[in-house]
Amino acid sequence: MGVTPPGIEETLGRAETAVAAGDGLAGTGFWTAVSTVKKHPELVERYADRIEEIDEAAFRNWALLMIPLWLGTSLAVLAALVGVALVGWAYALDGLGAIVAFFAGLGVLLGATHGLAHLFVGWSMGMKFTCWFVGSISQPQPGVKIDYSTYLRTSPRKRAWMHASGAIVTKTIPFILIGAAIAADLPTWAIWLLPILGLGMIVTDLAWSTKRSDWKKFQREMSFTQGS
Repeated sequence: MGVTPPGIEETLGRAETAVAAGDGLAGTGFWTAVSTVKKHPELVERYADRIEEIDEAAFRNWALLMIPLWLGTSLAVLAALVGVALVGWAYALDGLGAIVAFFAGLGVLLGATHGLAHLFVGWSMGMKFTCWFVGSISQPQPGVKIDYSTYLRTSPRKRAWMHASGAIVTKTIPFILIGAAIAADLPTWAIWLLPILGLGMIVTDLAWSTKRSDWKKFQREMSFTQGS
């Protein structure tokens, strides 16, 4: 089985005790142990399932709302179709009505496609997911929960691009819809608002997501590809 780096067994034991008591993983060293496993791929098979059990228990202690995977995916796909329908409806409207319908559709698409991108890209790379969720009242945008054992068994590069996929899709949508806005005969200022919005979202990613969200996770997982 090889040599286990010091502390992993003790750390996972602390984490198991914490989540069994209904607590979180803070202070247990769990994520440091996970990083150690990622650095030593020969340890993945030994610890992947145990790490998944701890991660899932901690997630259930934390999540505000959990939705079955099939239902959440169906709702997200339906929301994306509603977004497309609203954009299409703008073609049949004039003036303010067309602008409102178009940008309402854009907003729905941005909200619906982020998680779907993670899901479909992850699926294509061999990862599994357990449910959709809302993590907190302050951040109500739904997310999709990864099965961490399949995540660990996937290469670091694939894990990285799964994290990046949501951001890439949402940042491209405003640019993709420029042609639709022109075809819908929206005012020039409304058309120009799309690339401005897209560029603003990119700047926000550079300033925030690289430190706290998807792009931070992308950079983290890419760091494990060095030397591989």
